[in-house]
Amino acid sequence: MKEPRVQYAVTMKDGDWTVFCDGDFRTTGMCRSAAIEEAKALAFDAGERGENLELLIQGYYGDMSRRLTGEQKEG
Repeated sequence: MKEPRVQYAVTMKDGDWTVFCDGDFRTTGMCRSAAIEEAKALAFDAGERGENLELLIQGYYGDMSRRLTGEQKEG
């Protein structure tokens, strides 16, 4: 069984870089680097609480990078 995972994402939405947590809007209107820093800070805090994480970051051309932490066993 998969462990619960908190997902943070940085994507371009309606012309602004936006940070999401588990699909819910967190903040918008930032430059890409500020949005990435915000998502990394949120992810760091969650990691300190022992939560498993997924961090998705959209590139300028739509490509996505993905980072996982914590338990990654497939059930």
